[in-house]
Amino acid sequence: MNAPLPAQQAGPVIRELPDALISQIAAGEVIERPASVVRELLDNALDAGARQITVRLLGGGVRLVVIEDDGHGIEATQLPLALKRHATSKIASLADLEQVHTMGFRGEALAAMASVAELSISSRTAATEHAQRIDAHSGELQPVARAVGTTVEVRELFFSTPARRRFLKSDATELAHCMDAVRRHALARPDVGFAVWHDGRLLAQWAGTANGLGAAPLGARVADVLGADWVAEALQLPSPGDATRAGAVQVSGFVGTPEQARARGDQQYAYVNGRFVRDKVIAHAVRAAFEDVLHGQRQPAYVLHVAIDPTRVDVNVHPTKIEVRFREGREVHQAVQHAVRDRLAHPRAAGLGVLTLPSNDNEARPDSATPNLPLGLSNRAQAAINFIAPQAARPSDSQRSVNELAALWQPASATVGAVEETARTDAYPSAAAGHLGQAIAQLQGIYVLAENAHGLVVVDMHAAHERIVYERLKTQLAEQAVPTQALLLPQSFAATELEAAAALQHADTLAALGLDVSALGPRTLVVRSVPSVLSQGDAVALARSVLAELAQHDASTVLQRQRDDVLATMACHAAVRANRRLTLPEMNALLRQMEATDRADQCNHGRPTWRQISLRELDALFMRGR
Repeated sequence: MNAPLPAQQAGPVIRELPDALISQIAAGEVIERPASVVRELLDNALDAGARQITVRLLGGGVRLVVIEDDGHGIEATQLPLALKRHATSKIASLADLEQVHTMGFRGEALAAMASVAELSISSRTAATEHAQRIDAHSGELQPVARAVGTTVEVRELFFSTPARRRFLKSDATELAHCMDAVRRHALARPDVGFAVWHDGRLLAQWAGTANGLGAAPLGARVADVLGADWVAEALQLPSPGDATRAGAVQVSGFVGTPEQARARGDQQYAYVNGRFVRDKVIAHAVRAAFEDVLHGQRQPAYVLHVAIDPTRVDVNVHPTKIEVRFREGREVHQAVQHAVRDRLAHPRAAGLGVLTLPSNDNEARPDSATPNLPLGLSNRAQAAINFIAPQAARPSDSQRSVNELAALWQPASATVGAVEETARTDAYPSAAAGHLGQAIAQLQGIYVLAENAHGLVVVDMHAAHERIVYERLKTQLAEQAVPTQALLLPQSFAATELEAAAALQHADTLAALGLDVSALGPRTLVVRSVPSVLSQGDAVALARSVLAELAQHDASTVLQRQRDDVLATMACHAAVRANRRLTLPEMNALLRQMEATDRADQCNHGRPTWRQISLRELDALFMRGR
């Protein structure tokens, strides 16, 4: 007799979660650590029109976070509503959500804090005689003394969720995160004053300015937060005196020079409409702008403000509101990259003083046919004109390598001519030395020593000439249409859905970049032609890289990067070598070309081409004035 089948066990029972647990789960998405509390409360204070904000912390913010502001305050009748989830004064409809102008808009922060900490709010408006205080746990209202504005106290964070509290770090670490949150807001709003206290001790205080986000107020705030020395060396966007870049995307702020780059990206502050964000599009654009002036894996430092129509950016992407999504990411990428790249193009030497040399009546003056020659150099003009000609004339291994690389670009003679022409243009130093001064000697056949208004300039002659040749080649290449090279055997490859969609959607862009990529099937693409300058490379790898960039950023950076690698190799072989003895006219010709060349402060590999040693530093070496 068959045994009866066991009764089928029922699955887990579906039940509604209690409100307290729902709030604690939601709080985990918004409140990660004390710095999250500081960030959310600062957002609310700025939305309330505060002009002065004070942050008070105990135990790194774990024991206590207090944010005091002088904003417009909250009416007593609305204080209980402020503690409810999804209760906000920032938006009222979907249309408001699609064009958010405020820092906060979800109405989750206060409710999330109240579910995992002891929270109270004291607030007063200009229309009332005294403030009212509400306790989030009991909901009790009581009168308190306070000026117009709001104070929010958050005590014993995660006391109701001990497991979450155990994941917090030391007080010093949590304090560092809180300070970083305040810095981000301070750099976004230089018109607002900030003060930070920890355990009764003042840690930082930054006075607000009344002129909004102008260049001068922002520069003063950046100097307060990142240091006056950093701002003194950094580059301002846009350049002082320049008109703001026209277009739908406006970029302003400060970007550090390549010498100010850091091993970590801990000084990268990007803002979209005043909101601090971590955005891959902006980060990628800045890195692309630093492509051939940054050495190794060092990270650029910057404070960038991007202004864009709120309807063209979605801030409702992540609960922490630190991520955004652009409707036209490529437009933002190009605006940021071009703004930073154009600013980096100006040599740092242009900001130095010009050294005017006294005339020497004992030296012969040049004749009227050579008015641009310095005094006493007429008989050596030919040497200055041809200061790399001896290298170009000899069929050395280096020159043969240059010729082979030049053959990748048509016409080859034009490229070689650009290399040979490097020293023949603007080769005469003027009677008044330029920003890099007047050459005085050569050291060990490697360095050129020059005197300028600030002291001594030391130039790595190979690195400097390498950049000059490189920029000449890039300029020549940019002035011509992109020639293509048809592959003898078209190369097909299995593509992903994303690659196939990008190839179909951006066919015109691929053609403009010199790439012919078409579909052989639903999941197969074929490469039929590539840019001539890159014809010796891997066509499939190039196509994949471009398609990946097209899906997110500006694909021209891939081709530009590979093209520039070829030109950099050519420039390296063509540049004047170490142990090559130069005459004074040749050294001065090199200095003048550096002053007229974009990005002349770094070689093609991102290493510096020159250094300034001031008179004060020289005096210190010899203990003068002591």
